[in-house]
Amino acid sequence: MKRKNKFAITGLALLPFLFLLTGCPGSKDNDRIVTSDTTKPAPPADIKVPAFNADSAYYFTQTQVDFGPRIPGTKAHKKCLDFIVAELEKDSLHPMVQTSKARTFDGKQYEFNNVMISSDPKNNARILICTHWDTRPWSDMEAVDSNKPFDGADDGASGVAMLLEVARHLKGAGVGVDLVFFDLEDYGQQEGKNGETTKYPEQDNTWCLGSQYWAKNLPTNFIMPRYGILLDMVGGKDAVFPMEGTSLMYAPKVVNHIWDIASTLGYSGYFTRDRTAPTIDDHKYVNELAGIPTIDIVHYDVKTRDYPYFHHKQSDNMSVIDKKTMGVVGNLLLHVIYLEKNNSETP
Repeated sequence: MKRKNKFAITGLALLPFLFLLTGCPGSKDNDRIVTSDTTKPAPPADIKVPAFNADSAYYFTQTQVDFGPRIPGTKAHKKCLDFIVAELEKDSLHPMVQTSKARTFDGKQYEFNNVMISSDPKNNARILICTHWDTRPWSDMEAVDSNKPFDGADDGASGVAMLLEVARHLKGAGVGVDLVFFDLEDYGQQEGKNGETTKYPEQDNTWCLGSQYWAKNLPTNFIMPRYGILLDMVGGKDAVFPMEGTSLMYAPKVVNHIWDIASTLGYSGYFTRDRTAPTIDDHKYVNELAGIPTIDIVHYDVKTRDYPYFHHKQSDNMSVIDKKTMGVVGNLLLHVIYLEKNNSETP
């Protein structure tokens, strides 16, 4: 996840989205998952949604952190790639690795690997769910020692963990699901940090290099999904997921569809009706380059109007990971998937 120009995307009219236009928050108990919205219907009784195992997702997060920071070009990065592929193969999902090279803003060249699986590949009714699996090389939001790497427990590892756990439950969903793990997302130019805009000229589109490539080079015989969901920082304590501005610009119906399901499940304490300004994340390029209406579920502090306190800091370690948050997001994803086969209208 990145910060550069998070509130400025050229040509956007920000008035509909700009800071925190709050609507219809639910009442909250200590668990923050009670909603006052009782108007939404419960899921049909004949649809059996499997249980999401938050313990398993936590284990997958810990495993990645134990490799070390998954910085492109490192042994930890290669170990994590092998781990993702091996876990997907356990579920007989036939992962495809899309490998290429890209030059970063500082003139270095890295090989990157996007990993993709397609369940029920001949089903024309499909959903895309994606995340990034690399770690930013520097904890550049630290005031001291900002050149040191960090664990990336939430910013990277939690999204991967969620997808790996979701992957175990795709058979029998009634819809096809494409899971994509994007590489080289978090090696972008951060304005005013670590000399990134003094040593190097300011450049455009330096973030999300893996998703940019994927969106321009969709796999052969790829069936366009109805919509996509991006996960970024989805395992943190006290997480809040407002309606993100780029998502609202490109896919407002999808945002409302997902947030309505969250409300039905009693998760409006997590999935709030607050709105943020547009951000730059993988979904921007999936929307613009691949034409898939895609939204971003991302932890964002609506009080401080910023990403969580541990973003791009040494404190992004296992101490900030919360099984309850993982359970909420994971359960929501499984409901979205299993309810989709009854959707007569694409959001």
